[in-house]
Amino acid sequence: MARNLGRFLVLIAATLIYSSALASYIFQPISDSHRSAALELFNPLGGSSPSVEETYEELRTFEVLGIDKRSDISTAACQSVSEIHGSSSSTLKDLFYALKVNGILKCDIKEDVFEGVASRLQAAVSGASALLDFYYSVGGLALIKGQTSKDDLYLADAEGVFQSIKALSQSDGRWRYNSNNPESSTFAAGLALEALAGIVSLSSSEIDQSLISTTKNDISKLFDSIEKYDDGAFYFDEKLVGAREHQGALSTTSSVVRGLTAFAAVTSGSLNLPSGKILGLAKFFLAIGIPGDAKDLFNQVDSLAFLESNTVSIPLILSLPATVLSLTKKDALKVKVNTVLGSNAPPLTVNLLRVFRSGSKDTLLTGSQELKFDPENAVYTLDALPKSVDVGKYTFVFETVLHDSDHKNLYATGGQTRIPIYVTGVIEVDSAEIAVLDSDLGSIETKKKIDLAGENTVSLSANHLQKLRLSFQLSTPLDHAFKPHQAILKLTHETKVEHIFLMGSSGKQFEIILDFLGLVEKFFYLSGRYNVQLAVGDAVMENSFLKAIGHIDLDLPEPPEKAPQPPAQPLDPNLIYGPKAEIAHIFRVAEKLPPKELSLTFLGLTLLPFLGFLLGLLRLGVNLKNFPSSSVPAMFAALFHLGIAAVLLLYVLFWLKLDLFTTLKALCFLGAFLMFVGHRILSHLASSSSKLKSA
Repeated sequence: MARNLGRFLVLIAATLIYSSALASYIFQPISDSHRSAALELFNPLGGSSPSVEETYEELRTFEVLGIDKRSDISTAACQSVSEIHGSSSSTLKDLFYALKVNGILKCDIKEDVFEGVASRLQAAVSGASALLDFYYSVGGLALIKGQTSKDDLYLADAEGVFQSIKALSQSDGRWRYNSNNPESSTFAAGLALEALAGIVSLSSSEIDQSLISTTKNDISKLFDSIEKYDDGAFYFDEKLVGAREHQGALSTTSSVVRGLTAFAAVTSGSLNLPSGKILGLAKFFLAIGIPGDAKDLFNQVDSLAFLESNTVSIPLILSLPATVLSLTKKDALKVKVNTVLGSNAPPLTVNLLRVFRSGSKDTLLTGSQELKFDPENAVYTLDALPKSVDVGKYTFVFETVLHDSDHKNLYATGGQTRIPIYVTGVIEVDSAEIAVLDSDLGSIETKKKIDLAGENTVSLSANHLQKLRLSFQLSTPLDHAFKPHQAILKLTHETKVEHIFLMGSSGKQFEIILDFLGLVEKFFYLSGRYNVQLAVGDAVMENSFLKAIGHIDLDLPEPPEKAPQPPAQPLDPNLIYGPKAEIAHIFRVAEKLPPKELSLTFLGLTLLPFLGFLLGLLRLGVNLKNFPSSSVPAMFAALFHLGIAAVLLLYVLFWLKLDLFTTLKALCFLGAFLMFVGHRILSHLASSSSKLKSA
């Protein structure tokens, strides 16, 4: 534990800032990080033949983020679009997404192809009964109307189709996928609203306003079931139990946002939805950060794009480029207000209403202060923090006020926004000293001043009847008492046994007294040198430190028989995983060989019997005159000689590499073979000799 004390101070700030982020999330608009993530997540699709739906999601994400990748995708994508449009077996879903892809790429599709697709979709609308069939067919017709010059593309019975979809709605604002399924779905509500928006745009006459009003009422009921996080983010969650494919909060909320914005764009009048909930939906998508999945990134970016241009209420996001301000550097407080995609906000004023320390009800600023606007950088700035702001964690309360009264119904600012801010500074360290005290009288035997900003080499000595005292003072830049999150004294014995002590404080004064008489067991009765270190750290302390003060030589009594033993120290990783000592291999000295001439003489002597064998054959007049001429006897004769050659070869292999058992096994098979063929050829020779004698 104490071995990592130096790194522990660094972790303090990270832990505190992370816990602050959980308590009050700082929402940031879409940034370049999302663009980098999009290029990384969607690039693999280029080599894996993505579906037309995945192709649309990739193109739509790049379009919203301003990434120009059409030239890399258009050729293959347009070819896929043409194949889908030309195939009679294409599903409604494929036709729908092919039209969406074509809406972005503007592929070269002929009018007669569009007419054929439109005829199929109109027939599908007429025979549809399920919500998804309505969604894909009506949506496809609306896309065709927007991509062609056919102004007369209408639904024959738009109001009847509207009522057919409306019949699937439920009293709580959710929708069923079909009339045979009694369960309702929030995700399906978004699809239904999109389909109804498409019907309104395809109607040749105005839809009955009572149907429109009923649908608006359904939307209000749907928003009554919206859920909320503590950070102000609103979201929809799927509650359908028996669904074949569960939809998470992100995809469900995204579906509702698409349906809501699409329906609001084609109908007149207000939906009477609180602007705070629309802003809360934007916060939900931004709070996700950067998704690690391509589908999630598409849902996030696509939904934010619809919220950016919706006719209900456009959310504005207040964010801070930096939430850590330094009193030492006199950092200015900077605030930015943008749309969810990072566009500049309309003319407005940002006021700092209140500042209070986190965990305290004391308000440091009660009067409103207006931040100055820098039009060049689109940043609102407060040059100087309130004079009463010292180091620490604070909550700043901001208010955004739109200049144009007409914008109040168009934009959602959320009223007051609370942002956690860390104010850091250099902490003054004074009156640091270390002393050895007499245990009985408490008198100072040895006292030395120490400089915690510089180097120290203090040398002390004590026995078990004495005490060690360390004290110092900490004060903030405004001369207030400062209490860091960690003030630790560490004593390390020469055997690497470590002891940790937490220091207490009273106001500015920090002090610790170690009574060695009561610590002899904790110190395992180990006498000798102890190195002394002091660590003081805090998230807002710019000069957190880990200082070596010096050492103290302790004279402790001898341990009793059953005294506790010091813990086993961890082995040095270098001893375990470091390089090992080089191994010097000792090989057997080679045996002395005979002279070369003697070896060659012995080789010649071993060849003499073979030469004698050859001479004997010549002497006997060996020939092939008696070799059988008939085919069958000739075959057995040839096999017999080959068998003899195989036996000789086996002897050679035995000499070179084979062992005795392997050689004997092979010799058994060859012997049986030679016995058979030898018997046949010898029988033939005997028969031929008998015939020759009788003749």
